[in-house]
Amino acid sequence: MSNQVGVQLRHDNIDPVALYSTVARRRTDKLDADGNSIPAVTREDKVKESSIGIYYQNNFQLTEWFRTIAGIRADFYKFKVNSSRPENSGNENDSLISPKLSLIFGPWAKTEYFLNVGRGFHSNDARGATITVDPKMGSTTDADGNPVQKVDPLVRSVGAEIGMRTEIVSNVEASVALWRLKQNSELLFVGDAGVTEASRPSVRTGIELDLHYIPKPWLIVDFNAATTRARFDDGDPDGTGKRIPGAIERVLTAGITIDDINGWFGNVQYRYFGPRPLIEDNSVRSKSTILTNARVGYKFSKKWNLHLDVFNLFNRKGNDIDYFYRSRLAGELGGVDDIHFHPVDKRSSRVTLTGTF
Repeated sequence: MSNQVGVQLRHDNIDPVALYSTVARRRTDKLDADGNSIPAVTREDKVKESSIGIYYQNNFQLTEWFRTIAGIRADFYKFKVNSSRPENSGNENDSLISPKLSLIFGPWAKTEYFLNVGRGFHSNDARGATITVDPKMGSTTDADGNPVQKVDPLVRSVGAEIGMRTEIVSNVEASVALWRLKQNSELLFVGDAGVTEASRPSVRTGIELDLHYIPKPWLIVDFNAATTRARFDDGDPDGTGKRIPGAIERVLTAGITIDDINGWFGNVQYRYFGPRPLIEDNSVRSKSTILTNARVGYKFSKKWNLHLDVFNLFNRKGNDIDYFYRSRLAGELGGVDDIHFHPVDKRSSRVTLTGTF
């Protein structure tokens, strides 16, 4: 039996985090439907977020073929927001306790089976935890200054998975797992308005396959495939649909890694993100996104190495993220429902020198 105790500290100071109206990347005032001027700054905030996590883990080998891993973690968060709209400034604190348990059976024939259950959480946008009114500065729309409901800083989730790991094939490590994750609410950021909304509760189920082939000590071939079914879990009371906008349904990754051939190392990684629903009834969907990244480097010693990263190696076009909502172009009398997106970056590179002391 063994025990482990730990503490994790983190502090983020974001100044500013903002939403602006722009034309050709220049902040520009805009006009509403009646021709009234709306300032380029929708909202501008300074955000400080501090957290501390304390955890305990126990590993217990009951028999040669059965062991357990039990743990508990306590997380404490503090949010501070200084907003360009004073009504949305403030401080919020929250905490959660998350127990976890793993049961591992085996190995038999180089194969073991596992069951994991536990509680967790996701943190909401700090601005959503302190917001009180719609942040559209200077807007003449009816929404300006209307009360907005705050979101819970931390949102509880409960997850479980069952699966197996095996090395029955020489030089191959493989695992497969069935999993389920239930969350008390989804987080939705309305980019055009600059507000954060706590959406409906959700449940996700899926299956994941992971393969590692190691033909040589210096060569690793990886493959991962996952498929997910994501749905809102509240019975669809308003009849809009049960799909979760933006929830990815299929992911494939594959890569080749070379490590330490006379000091040289590198890898190539391929990623496929499948189409995803953009509205709840699944009538509008995004396209898939494919990216390939590469790295090559050299180790001068145990303490120093230099490497070159090339992102989007083949300079493919695609979208990082897609949204579907109504917007209006200059000169249009009414809005138009359409897909809005953030494109992936063009091919780029980065050189990094790393030293360890």
